[in-house]
Amino acid sequence: MSPTEGPLYRDPWAKREAWRKTPQFFSNRAMFKNLFPGFGIALVAFTGYVIADNVYHRNEAQENAHGH
Repeated sequence: MSPTEGPLYRDPWAKREAWRKTPQFFSNRAMFKNLFPGFGIALVAFTGYVIADNVYHRNEAQENAHGH
C-alpha cells in the first residue's frame, strides 16, 4: 500500500469511529483548554483596566495635593 492510498478499512463504520481513537480530542490538555473560554481575554482586559485606573487616580491625587 502506498502512502497516498491511505489505510484500507474493512469495517464500514471504521472511518466514522476513527476520530474517537485519536488522543487530540480527549486529552487533558484539550479539555482544560476549553474549560474557561474567554478567560484569557478577560484577564488581559481587567489587568489593563486596573493599571489605567491606578495611573488615573495617582495623577488625580498629585493634582489635588499640589492645588491645595
